[in-house]
Amino acid sequence: MTEPTTIYQRPAELLQALIRFDTTNPPGDEAACVQYIAGLCHSLGIATQTYAKDPERPNLVARIEGGGKAAPLLLYGHVDVVSTANQDWARPPFSGDIAEGMVWGRGALDMKGGVAMMTAAFLRAQAEGLALPGDIILCILSDEEAGGEKGAKFMVEQHADVFAGVKYAIGEFGGFPIHFGGKKFFAIQVAEKSMCRNRVRFRGPAGHGSMPRRSPENATYKLAKALEALNTNRLPVHVTPAAENMINGIADGLGGETGHTLRQLLNPAHTDAVLDELGDMGRQFDAILHNTASPNIVRGGDKINVVPGQVEIEIDMRVVPGFDPEEAINEIRALVGEWGEVELTQHSAGNGYLDMGLFGTLSEILLAGQDGAHVVPLLMSGGTDGRFFSDLNIQSYGFLPMDLPEDFDFMSTVHAANERIPVETMAFGTDKIYEVLRRFHD
Repeated sequence: MTEPTTIYQRPAELLQALIRFDTTNPPGDEAACVQYIAGLCHSLGIATQTYAKDPERPNLVARIEGGGKAAPLLLYGHVDVVSTANQDWARPPFSGDIAEGMVWGRGALDMKGGVAMMTAAFLRAQAEGLALPGDIILCILSDEEAGGEKGAKFMVEQHADVFAGVKYAIGEFGGFPIHFGGKKFFAIQVAEKSMCRNRVRFRGPAGHGSMPRRSPENATYKLAKALEALNTNRLPVHVTPAAENMINGIADGLGGETGHTLRQLLNPAHTDAVLDELGDMGRQFDAILHNTASPNIVRGGDKINVVPGQVEIEIDMRVVPGFDPEEAINEIRALVGEWGEVELTQHSAGNGYLDMGLFGTLSEILLAGQDGAHVVPLLMSGGTDGRFFSDLNIQSYGFLPMDLPEDFDFMSTVHAANERIPVETMAFGTDKIYEVLRRFHD
């Protein structure tokens, strides 16, 4: 066995090492990063197993055996990252530099920082011989940023036995603070929206570019009308239990007139007007109270001198829990169906399984040492690997604790240039996750 590692005592250093593996997806190439984590486990006598749909894109499973008195707890995270192309970085994005009290690099927040926290807490539990009532499973995944086909989806569909008996899991995307009305709220993700991608085709008469048709029948005219409709109209309001829990939690913490105003968001007759009244603050809630449709790809025409007979848009639609994809697509049809033909191109169900059994313990752990702070459940507007584990009736909690400064814009830093995380936050998050391992008993 190699010399036992002590890097778990220095989670910021562990994050630096992970960032230095360029795992931009595509192509991913996560193998070297995954093997590095496997080596850390081996140095402390922890057995690992890899599972791969693609040899260059393996998934790692490590397990510390507990006393058999509780169900296993799953810690999972992905090591692939999004591209840095066409971004202007102040520091090389795969350097892992430490400067201004921060670890800089792609994945610092999403989600090599979280993987480093989980891995450090997991290794510490083994090194210190922590008495565990149940097994702790560490699962390092590939391919999350491109949909999970070679990562979590593959593991759940082909190797579900690995997760036998698991009720609860810790993953992304939560544990960070948000600030409202001068108060601090830590958000723990408990549910997420579904992905429902669709295409809208607009048809019209083709012709020579020198004689354009100024007509409502023109395909590009129809495209323009549809884009205007998508830009100026919200889809219908939907108040789900996850959104209700989140908004009520924040309203309770704020109290007073602001809390009362927030609760009006839960009345569909008033939701949109209140969102407009809240301005920037309302933007935090808009996406969790509506299905959303973002027309991110526009295609049309192949010659400058030809009026196209067909153009199309591809819409990234995110759907609140409990919605059938056809129901969601019908909301798009109601908005743009007058001009184009709408079809579903891809659907992936969100994490709609809702078991709050571990939420209280996680809240207590987060609030320790945080006078005046509150914890609220988070309905995530995007998607994570948690949606796949929910197919196994595993409740995922987005719990990567980050005690970030109030002026640190978390959501605007994820996937952006100069992604970074405070060094002190790495120690904070690792200690909080270790406390989960110490206290977990269900």
